[in-house]
Amino acid sequence: MLTRRHIRVKVMQSIYALTQAQEDSLDKQLKFLNVSIANVYVLYLLLLGFLIELQQLAKKYVSHDSKKYVADAENSFPNKEKFVNNGLLLQLVGNEAVKAELSKRKLNNWYLNEDYVKIIHKELMESERYRDYMNAKSNSYPEDREFVVEVFKENIAPNEKIYEYFEDDKLTWADDIPIVNTFLVKRLKKAKPDSPDRFFLPRLLKDDQDMVFAKDLLTKTLLHNAKWEKEIQGKTPNWDKDRIAEIDHILLKMAICEFIHFPSIPEKVTINEYLEIAKEYSTPKSSIFINGILDKLVKEYKSSGKMQKVGRGLL
Repeated sequence: MLTRRHIRVKVMQSIYALTQAQEDSLDKQLKFLNVSIANVYVLYLLLLGFLIELQQLAKKYVSHDSKKYVADAENSFPNKEKFVNNGLLLQLVGNEAVKAELSKRKLNNWYLNEDYVKIIHKELMESERYRDYMNAKSNSYPEDREFVVEVFKENIAPNEKIYEYFEDDKLTWADDIPIVNTFLVKRLKKAKPDSPDRFFLPRLLKDDQDMVFAKDLLTKTLLHNAKWEKEIQGKTPNWDKDRIAEIDHILLKMAICEFIHFPSIPEKVTINEYLEIAKEYSTPKSSIFINGILDKLVKEYKSSGKMQKVGRGLL
């Protein structure tokens, strides 16, 4: 689910949190990093759980006709239980592995905050997309899957109230939401009627080395902070430290750390990754500034033998 770029962003967030809190505890930042990465999976599970609760709410409304607008709408369709019996939704509702994971982590957020589910449910019931789906005579798993994907993309993902709920719950989720939304959509599109339960519970990280990379990058960037600071100053003699954006400072230090302490990562990969992160998280001109500094450092490190790269690199 998380790529190396996402992991770099998590390390950047951890270092930024440390500077803002004016603390020097490496243990605290390692804990922050661990929790921040783990919470990405919690967010994924909550969004998966939202689809389950949406089906459960629709089932309750259809069964009891408890809301007039729903009753009127449902009774006009050839099969008023079509959405409730959506193949993909039923697959999620009956997924024992997903239910066990939600239960183990006590993720009953939507049961406690049902109003969010009701908002999406009402919006969906009143949409033309829903009416077209309910009136369609054909009935197949691919069509059910396509409809659920559309509901997620058009109703759930862009909903501001849900976004605000997540943003208020966890500080780092504001940055994680686009990543998780995109991943979940891709996952749902690949679902099949015979997909095993664990299909909907993918690994958060590709392998254990990703977590080792995250911890090493954080640790080595912070432990050698003074050294990296001098490297930057040496390449920006006419720049006051306060004139360099704080995020740029952090990204430069992380990149220098990769140049020196991560021999299996090609310098081009490092530069490209941090330029892309700078475009998203820093000032409009940051990527140009960072590229200029890193380009100078790479040439210097190569000529002096300070940077030694081996292998094919870890992307």
